[in-house]
Amino acid sequence: MEKIMTSSWKNENWWVSHFNFKEEVTKQFHIPHKVELHDATLRDGEQTAGVVLKPEEKVEIARRLGEAGVHRIEAGMPAVSEQDRKAIADIKKLGLDSKIFGFVRAKEEDIHMCLECGVDGVIIELPIGKPKLDLQFNWSVDRVIESSITAIKKAKELGLYTVFFPYDTTRADEADFEKLLTEVTAEALPDSVGIVDTMGCILPEATEYMVKFVKETTGGLPVEIHTHNDFGLAVANSLRAVAAGAEVVHCCVNGMGERTGNAALEEVAAGIQMLYGKDIGIDIPKLMGLSELVEHYTNFPLAVNKPIVGTANFTRESGIGADTLLKHPLAMFALNPGYLGRQAKLVLGKKSGMTSINVRLQELQVTLDEEAKKQLLTDVKNMGIEKKRILTDEEFVQLVKKYPVLQ
Repeated sequence: MEKIMTSSWKNENWWVSHFNFKEEVTKQFHIPHKVELHDATLRDGEQTAGVVLKPEEKVEIARRLGEAGVHRIEAGMPAVSEQDRKAIADIKKLGLDSKIFGFVRAKEEDIHMCLECGVDGVIIELPIGKPKLDLQFNWSVDRVIESSITAIKKAKELGLYTVFFPYDTTRADEADFEKLLTEVTAEALPDSVGIVDTMGCILPEATEYMVKFVKETTGGLPVEIHTHNDFGLAVANSLRAVAAGAEVVHCCVNGMGERTGNAALEEVAAGIQMLYGKDIGIDIPKLMGLSELVEHYTNFPLAVNKPIVGTANFTRESGIGADTLLKHPLAMFALNPGYLGRQAKLVLGKKSGMTSINVRLQELQVTLDEEAKKQLLTDVKNMGIEKKRILTDEEFVQLVKKYPVLQ
């Protein structure tokens, strides 16, 4: 591993764009002194269609989240089942440094169930999105306000950290949302307010606007951002929210969640720590094993090129830079594969070049003359085209055996 100068944007483990740290860029940021990650894999992640987690699996995932330094764990929704209540209570008994939260409707019985499970705090959900109020629930804003005040007062009375979570926030009528925030915070001050992009349909620029809007309207209450990925913007919106002043980011391991999923824990953590240069205490290499564990428990397969945790992120077929791949990985990648417990890998196929052939022959400790190597490269390309994939190690060895080895 090469030694390089340590800075916010480059060290032995990563080399990202130094433009991220130019004053003209950073002066736009309002990143809070303390930023926390709130993992919702055990609740929102399990809402992925077809996914069911056993109580003991939830406990193990929570343990591994704690080991990785995740600040808050949403252990589940106790109203769902007795099994869920037991899992939440068992997670709390682990004694993790992470704070344990329960997810509740604005109902007193839900809040009491959370208290009985021993949680540190609750996420209180109510609808505020215009489509939800008009087309699904047929609720007035006044009803939402009344229910919110009652639930927040009860949670605070019971000594629970209270996150006010008016969902489908990004499709709320702005006047309705302002009225909700103003009246709720005047009567029953929550500990923080969530901006919930339930349908994953907001732009990063609008996310920044909403973070500032909530802070101004509530007199500076902490803001939590919860994003979905319907337009592929969950992580971008989460990072933009942090830059605008949001203190907590909700996310799920592997980006799991309903429909297109939630912001991915591993991507958000890497973005904050590497692209913003803000160390929030997450042990990113430990997220690799956690990702594999969640994939195994959920039977929810990841793309091999999934950002951060993908198994093929450091695999290259192109011959360009093949000789640099193993010697100087940061010339080829923004992340050093060794930092994540991975290895850079050179594979052979249609896009290979002579440098790739030389590297693989050196690995096999085989020497061929130049003409044989040229023909071998042609063979590799042709097989890659014919099979429409990369070659296996065995297939390459069989091709090599066609040519006389130099002594």
